Amino acid sequence: MKHEGIRAGLLPDGKRLHLQHGPIDLIIEAFGDPAEVHAAYVQAAAGFVDVLPDLVKELPLLRTPLGAAQPLVTGPVAQRMVAACWPHRDSFITPMAAVAGSVADHILQALIDDRRLERAYVNDGGDIAFCLTPGRSLTCGLVADLAAPAIDGTISLTHTMAVRGLATSGRATKGQGGRSFSLGIADAVTVLACDAASADAAATIIANAVDLPGHTAIVRAPASDLDPDSDLGERPVTLEVGELSPDEIAEALQAGAAKAEILRRSGLIHGAVLVLRRRLATVGADLPLLAAA
Repeated sequence: MKHEGIRAGLLPDGKRLHLQHGPIDLIIEAFGDPAEVHAAYVQAAAGFVDVLPDLVKELPLLRTPLGAAQPLVTGPVAQRMVAACWPHRDSFITPMAAVAGSVADHILQALIDDRRLERAYVNDGGDIAFCLTPGRSLTCGLVADLAAPAIDGTISLTHTMAVRGLATSGRATKGQGGRSFSLGIADAVTVLACDAASADAAATIIANAVDLPGHTAIVRAPASDLDPDSDLGERPVTLEVGELSPDEIAEALQAGAAKAEILRRSGLIHGAVLVLRRRLATVGADLPLLAAA
């Protein structure tokens, strides 16, 4: 691709498309007739060109906490971000909470438009949008601890599920971490929802709720001290979590699970898997069980 700063090409396996521009890094795979897959990849690459420039234009609005008035944004990804975060406006949230999932949804739509594919996914740093035709499925691996990355379990995603997106949020371990900060102490919260943007926003809210406020073993610092451009401003984000008793771990997970259950009953998510110190809490009676990989 000739557009400045954009990288686009097949990965060495010859099956997956890699798109990268600035902080946005996507892995895309489509399944079906080779000609259809090729056409889909061309469409995804074309749809990717304006994503980052459009977001940069509206960045001040997208970094502003939601309040009584819905922000008027014009870019298609920005609109997805606002729509996904709007139901959570009673808590602290900015549209940036759904940026990765919204990008995944947007590029998935570009990928599949007028194409005949069996299945496809767009993975934006672990926030995944996907499509499935009848009888098709995808298996998603879950990593519970970034400090010791491994596939700790799998979730089977099927066409019959009311799910087309998933996202994972959690604390950025000091010196390890993910791409964003967390107000809570969850190692990982994976959410399944109708699309990746909705899952992304909800995962942020639930991960923030997995917490033990005031606990002396939890080290926090203002987000702005770590990243002056953070949309979290001076809010304290979690740097380290020290020794916790089994009862304290259970208490923190229960707080997050209670929030997830509210979102599930409201129809905002399909289910969630919460992880802290390798202990699990799941929300959603029909959520596929976490299984050893």
